[in-house]
Amino acid sequence: MNKLEIIDHIARSADISKAAAGRSLDAAVTAIKTAMKKGSMVTLVGFGTFYVGRRAARTGRNPQTGMEINIKAARVPKFRPGKALKDAVN
Repeated sequence: MNKLEIIDHIARSADISKAAAGRSLDAAVTAIKTAMKKGSMVTLVGFGTFYVGRRAARTGRNPQTGMEINIKAARVPKFRPGKALKDAVN
């Protein structure tokens, strides 16, 4: 399912226009990004939790040359599904 299909589904389910559904989806995604950028967790009860994890610095290899390279530490987005989502999938 892609973004347009999600917008169509939201528009039909909520009985609103596709434009309004698109704005709503964009606003929700922006709110999640903003919260995660600040380091906050976003919990949607029954769906799951979005949070920021940390990846340590490490040494890797350039696949073309085989030379060692240093890979910087990074903050990475993560998602932990909720029980209701797990149950719906299984």
